[in-house]
Amino acid sequence: MRLATLRTSNGTRAALRDGDSYVLLPHSDVGALLASDGGWQRVAAGEEGERHIDVGAADLAPVVPHPNKIICLGLNYATHIKEMGRDTPRYPTLFAKYEGALVGARDPITLPMVSDSVDWEAELAFVMGRTARHVPRESALDFVAGYTVTNDVTVREYQRRTREFLAGKTFEATTPLGPELVTADEFGGAEPDLEIRCEVDGEVMQRSRTSDLLFGVRDIVAYVSAIITLVPGDVILTGTPGGVGDGRSPKVYLRHGQHLRTVVEGLGETLNVCVAERQA
Repeated sequence: MRLATLRTSNGTRAALRDGDSYVLLPHSDVGALLASDGGWQRVAAGEEGERHIDVGAADLAPVVPHPNKIICLGLNYATHIKEMGRDTPRYPTLFAKYEGALVGARDPITLPMVSDSVDWEAELAFVMGRTARHVPRESALDFVAGYTVTNDVTVREYQRRTREFLAGKTFEATTPLGPELVTADEFGGAEPDLEIRCEVDGEVMQRSRTSDLLFGVRDIVAYVSAIITLVPGDVILTGTPGGVGDGRSPKVYLRHGQHLRTVVEGLGETLNVCVAERQA
């Protein structure tokens, strides 16, 4: 199934894709649905919904707008490790974002006024569907609700000010997440091997496959759940392949008015216009 969070006149609502329309569910968003009692799959599949909204007319919020945690991986494709001049990590490189960074699949991306080095990073994201603590690698996929598209838009000079990545990764309204959560059962219980692509104004900047991840979804769930309890609705970004603007010579960064398109095969796309932040 495909789930989305839509903005309506009465606030956000979780929705189930039904062909060319969405059926509204009684939950405020997909995160709330995943955290609901009684098994979210059964609840979503069994709801008839109160009304239908055409997919093309839907106002898409971030698919999980208020996750308890957003955990991100850096340096998780060999091509990106090489272009950034870093050593191959022995363990997953983790950092975090806050929910204020998230935008919907068609929302504008804010280019912060304090930066002229905002970069793209196309990524596969996954969302937890069950509480997970000390999960063995072999059963890790049982805890994943599904997969979605994201772009870990990064403010490079802030990222480099310290050894920690957080400052460059969580600027407000920079990270599209969506359009939908495609549930894990669509992939037959296996890790998906999908093409991932990033375009800026129609020019392909990144193209890879998710099977090229250094640490895959199983590895990530097992590793992170040994550190902290993962809960339904937690969002995990798996890292970006090579082709970022900062790895080019000369370097290339996002500019006002450009269109950033992120596509993951079978999951859909985010398409966001870049808008320069203005003084309040």
